[in-house]
Amino acid sequence: MAFEESPAERREVTVRRAPKYVPFLILGALVGVAAAAVVAYAVPGDETFDPGAVFGFFMVMFAAAGAILGAALALVLDRRSVKRQEKAVVEAVPDSEPDTDPQA
Repeated sequence: MAFEESPAERREVTVRRAPKYVPFLILGALVGVAAAAVVAYAVPGDETFDPGAVFGFFMVMFAAAGAILGAALALVLDRRSVKRQEKAVVEAVPDSEPDTDPQA
C-alpha cells in the first residue's frame, strides 16, 4: 500500500507561561483566613466579644482581601509572562501509516 506524503505544515506560534487564576485566588483567601485566625486568637482583645465571632468577622474581610491580592499578583505575573513570550515554529508530522479502523 503506497500513500502520498504531503509536505509538513509549518506554523509560527507564541509560547508563554501564564498563571492560573483560581489557585491564586484560593491561596490568597486561605492566607486571609490564617491571618484572621491570628488576629482573633493570638492578639489580646476585648473580653466582651466572643473569639469565634471575632474570627468569623475578620475571616470574611481578610479572605476577601486575600483573594483580591492573589488576583492582583496573578495579573502582575500574567503581564510579566506576556513580556517574556517567545516565538516557536511547529511542524505537523504526518502519520506513518494510514488509518484502517473499520469503526470510524
